[in-house]
Amino acid sequence: MTGTGFWTVPADRMTTGSGTRTELTVVRPPVTVDAGALPPNDTAAALEFARSLDMIDEVLEDLGPRQGSDRLTVRTRADLDIVQVGVWGNVMSVSDSGYADDGNDTPLLHQAELLRDRFPDALVVGRVEVHCGAEHTEDLVMLPGGPMFHACGWPGDEPFVVAGDPAAVMAACGVTAELLEDLDVILDLDDDPNQNDWGALATACLGEADPWGRSGLFSSSLRVRHTDVATSRMESLFFNR
Repeated sequence: MTGTGFWTVPADRMTTGSGTRTELTVVRPPVTVDAGALPPNDTAAALEFARSLDMIDEVLEDLGPRQGSDRLTVRTRADLDIVQVGVWGNVMSVSDSGYADDGNDTPLLHQAELLRDRFPDALVVGRVEVHCGAEHTEDLVMLPGGPMFHACGWPGDEPFVVAGDPAAVMAACGVTAELLEDLDVILDLDDDPNQNDWGALATACLGEADPWGRSGLFSSSLRVRHTDVATSRMESLFFNR
């Protein structure tokens, strides 16, 4: 392994794809918290949270705070090494390109299951959307001691697989058909799974606890070395097409 970590491409290599959203959020009780009222990011706790995540081999550099409404744009290989992590009271979240996938794996689900084991009383919500030749999504909601759903595939195409019980998740989170209509969310559980907006459903389940996109919240921007497995997956996804 060299100074580039496990990469075999240079840091300035332009990507051939991009991840528009790669987020995994944990909300410990009370899960109905309003993110607008959360305390500032605990940078020390955010650093420790990042170090505990399965796909991060090492945190190399703290790049300072980043505003929640200032999303990182992936243009080069070096951008893939940057993750955004925040711990705001009982809410912790990470945005990491390592969760992107093309259907050959389910990295988001893997990490979410590990977090559910660590925080059995928490709501866990993940949303990943990546464009590498075509759009691929992976979205999930896990409720403490209760139902979950995991949706993964190619929107508008096949294969697309949904596991768990979305209807039970919606009922537990108070997400009604009327609410989804008000939010302009396309969702019909009787329709083909690839016709539904599962990321929007996950967002609705997270509700006001969603920390992303809020200008008043700052996260820690960290340069990391991902694990060999995560790096290999990103290299295949963002460059070898």
